Amino acid sequence: MTKIACISASTVPSGTANSIQALKVCQSLAQVGAEVRLWLPGSQSAAWEALAEQYGLTTPFEITWLASQARLRRYDFAWQALRAARAWGAEAVYTWVPQAALLALWQGLPLLMELHDRPSGRVGPWLLRQIVRHPAKKRLLFITQALQTALEREQGVRVRPGEALIAPDGVDLERYAGLPQAGAAAARRRLGLPAGLTAGYTGHLYAGRGMEVLVALAQAYPQVNFLWVGGRPTDVAVWQTRAAQLGLHNLTLTGFVPNRQIPLYQAAGDILLMPYERSVAVSGGGNTADICSPMKMFEYMAAGRAILSSDLPVLHEVLNETRAIFCAPEDPAAWVAAFGRLAQDAALRARLSAAALAAVAPYAWQTRAQLSLAGFVGAGTLSPTFPDCP
Repeated sequence: MTKIACISASTVPSGTANSIQALKVCQSLAQVGAEVRLWLPGSQSAAWEALAEQYGLTTPFEITWLASQARLRRYDFAWQALRAARAWGAEAVYTWVPQAALLALWQGLPLLMELHDRPSGRVGPWLLRQIVRHPAKKRLLFITQALQTALEREQGVRVRPGEALIAPDGVDLERYAGLPQAGAAAARRRLGLPAGLTAGYTGHLYAGRGMEVLVALAQAYPQVNFLWVGGRPTDVAVWQTRAAQLGLHNLTLTGFVPNRQIPLYQAAGDILLMPYERSVAVSGGGNTADICSPMKMFEYMAAGRAILSSDLPVLHEVLNETRAIFCAPEDPAAWVAAFGRLAQDAALRARLSAAALAAVAPYAWQTRAQLSLAGFVGAGTLSPTFPDCP
């Protein structure tokens, strides 16, 4: 059994997408046979049972929190984590933290590093160049081809053949297998939600997530129920106030929902909405609209519901016109028209949902883990690559 030391700078527990992604990755590595330990920054720990509920985890792995100083910008954390990993006997390091990645290479440990965004600041680009140029054994996991292309074009990053893999985010398919067979109406009954055609959105309510489009749809279709799941309390309060001012009685905002319950809420929607804008904010700042790999996209596909999405080029790495309806982010009228078409055409919804569901299997977290490790350490049983979207 290969011992993999995972090092993440995410705040756990929290509601950030990066913390969810990191824990899902660690779980998937454990599920495909690796012995996994995760090191995180922080002075307080959390019980596994609480994390399992919040993050929808089923396979345990060991987690250690290490105190660090913010003024040292994670360098002290990276050093502590690498020292602990070596003492544990790690055979490889899997990290999202550039400082830890470079230290691992300097110490001769095989490296798997995830890249989700452009490196920022004065030091970030330099760190990435050092990592890419280092001759030690490594594999860089880019969440989209668009990200790798952007780094090559903007920062002159040239990854050696065989050292890069396009590894989109994933989904726990097993958590979607037990959804109500009777469809969205049955899911709504289980959750105590209003009956009738429902459009769902899950995720944060940050700037760039298309909330104005969602409001416009709720205004245009008062006979349809709109369900917003997630969001920080302050953001939820803002939109609840806005909905009250507009007299929107067909909008339900749940606030935070544990990840374990997200599949059922997604299944409660007949139509699932993904109205990203051209500029998408994330919890750490910056704009990821041209390079993102949203976890909600794969969850929507697994939920087996029709998807109405912004027409961002990067999303076409996974979705196409048989799997979703696309609208320009800046054209609310197009969204209103497309939504009306979906609302009135159950057969179209069924075709889209079936095509998306049929295409989601390669994006399971466990498949991602096996592909990430294949031919590197403790090779998994699978050998395919992630599919190109036709």
